[in-house]
Amino acid sequence: MLNTGPNSQRAETAAPIRDATDAEDFVSPDDAVIGRALRWSIAALLILSGVVMGTIWWAHRAPPPPITRLTDLSTTNPISHTVAEPPAVRFTDITKLAGIHFVHHNGAYGEKLLPETMGGGVAFLDYDNDGKPDLLFVNGSDWPGHGTSGSDHADHPATLALYHNDGNGHFTDVTAGSGLDVPIYGIGVAVGDYDNDGRVDIFITGVGGCRLFHNEGNGKFRDVTAEAGVGGSPQDWSTSAAFVDYDNDGRLDLFVCNYVRWSRDLDLKANYTLTGVGRAYGPPTNFEGAFCRLYHNDGNGHFTDVSAKAGIQVRNKDTGVAVGKSLAVVPIDLDGDGFIDFVVANDTVQNFVFHNKRDGTFEEVGAMCGVGFDSNGNARGAMGIDAGYFRNDTALGIAIGNFANEMMALYVSHDTAGPLRQFTDDAIAQGVGAPSRLPLKFGVFFFDYDLDGWLDLLCADGHLESEINKVQPSEHYQQAAQLYWNGGGQGAGFIPVHADKAGPDLFTPIVGRGCAYGDIDGDGDLDLVLTQIAGAPLLLRNDQHTGHHYLRLKLIGNGTTCNRDAIGAQVLVRVNGQLLRRQVMPTRGYLSQSELPVTIGLGAAVRPESVRVKWPGGAVQTLTEYNVDSPTIVRQAP
Repeated sequence: MLNTGPNSQRAETAAPIRDATDAEDFVSPDDAVIGRALRWSIAALLILSGVVMGTIWWAHRAPPPPITRLTDLSTTNPISHTVAEPPAVRFTDITKLAGIHFVHHNGAYGEKLLPETMGGGVAFLDYDNDGKPDLLFVNGSDWPGHGTSGSDHADHPATLALYHNDGNGHFTDVTAGSGLDVPIYGIGVAVGDYDNDGRVDIFITGVGGCRLFHNEGNGKFRDVTAEAGVGGSPQDWSTSAAFVDYDNDGRLDLFVCNYVRWSRDLDLKANYTLTGVGRAYGPPTNFEGAFCRLYHNDGNGHFTDVSAKAGIQVRNKDTGVAVGKSLAVVPIDLDGDGFIDFVVANDTVQNFVFHNKRDGTFEEVGAMCGVGFDSNGNARGAMGIDAGYFRNDTALGIAIGNFANEMMALYVSHDTAGPLRQFTDDAIAQGVGAPSRLPLKFGVFFFDYDLDGWLDLLCADGHLESEINKVQPSEHYQQAAQLYWNGGGQGAGFIPVHADKAGPDLFTPIVGRGCAYGDIDGDGDLDLVLTQIAGAPLLLRNDQHTGHHYLRLKLIGNGTTCNRDAIGAQVLVRVNGQLLRRQVMPTRGYLSQSELPVTIGLGAAVRPESVRVKWPGGAVQTLTEYNVDSPTIVRQAP
């Protein structure tokens, strides 16, 4: 049916066709879709091209400048690396000039017995009380049945050697007729006035027992070993020793280190050899250990061996045999309770720390306080030992000279709760670790060689085996000593000193063993003596010209509450806001004894702020009158 309404006309009427000029404007519906797609494709291509070009530009753009961000790390104060320079302090060899003609004799005849390469101590002592330190050298002897051919020992046996100091740098041999001119296979020495008569006595350790010589005055000594009861056993091989009053009764007792259970037969059975060399000196690993001895001074010229009940006999828990192989001891009050403790250097086994329980007994706590082993829990070949407050604060340092290819130990205490100090080995951090690794280190001690108020370190070195270089090219039999300057005052640790600063004489290669210090010429600085195996010692004069001031105090105890030598007393000097602590203790290093007077460097200060003496037993004395740059005698009140 047709739609006849008014709109039908419009619906049925077709639109007119345009002429040719309008033909390009005419698009069918399909062409419109295609056109729109084409335009989107072109746009997408342009966008993609832009993205590609932008990526290429981004990849090859110049890096932007860094953005500076202030963090806690970047805003902290930088560490100041202070370059400290040791002073020029020359040590001059005056051995022959001073009249010292001693040559150590070890009795070696070819079998290479271990004691032949372990001895000879030395002591500075004022045996005649003239205020000038004399010298005593410990000597070996021929082995029974084996006189040394080609020498004069058959007619003139080797003995101790006592040299008197005239105060001007010259010494006279006064051994003959002194009572010390007797053959002993000596190893070490301790000096002290054990009977408080005002004259220093001499104790000699050795192979086959020890000897005690009483000072009779006028340069004469009498062997009182038997009546004093301190000879030990014929089987003993004693090394270092120390006179010290461990119970504060005013009398010097005696601590004696014993090394190993040794005999010629045991030594030969061990049969140590070096490839291409043959028979050689060996370590103590194939020998049983030995017990240290502690003798209590009874006050009547006699001593009682209290080693067992005092608790210093350390046994292997499994075998019951002695653990220790002791070569050196340093007596020191570790916890500040006024009673002396003992730190013992042991060769190839753990070091001992005998803590004084103040009732006549000791507890061994070496491992517990961190001194028994190295930082890896290993024992080392410990030789010499000393202790001192080298940082001028409350931290105590314990230096131990160890075997070749083992660093020197420098155990430093830390403030810890409880009565027992804790130590860590800070040798590397303090600057003595790496430089000390290669040599075989024996005698070691703290001393202030430039009088600046900071304790320096010296170590005497030398190997056991004369032909060691054939199998270990880096090692030598004769070795130079080592000197470390304490740069603590300039923010540095210990700095090795070489010949350009100290002169070449100190570094003369020797087979170094014992060492000690003393002011031989009265100029206030500390001179040195180093001993060696089968050779002459080195007597080295300290020729420092720093202009530094010093205190030099000779302490004399009252003989009742304190021993007359004042061994164990502490000198406390405050200077430039720091507290310098020094202990009267001749036992230092290895087998040896340094002088009794205490020398405290003041640096540029012309006068200390305070000087106090803490006597054994606890009495404290403040000094108001004393000399600077000259000796002062300090007597304890009765």
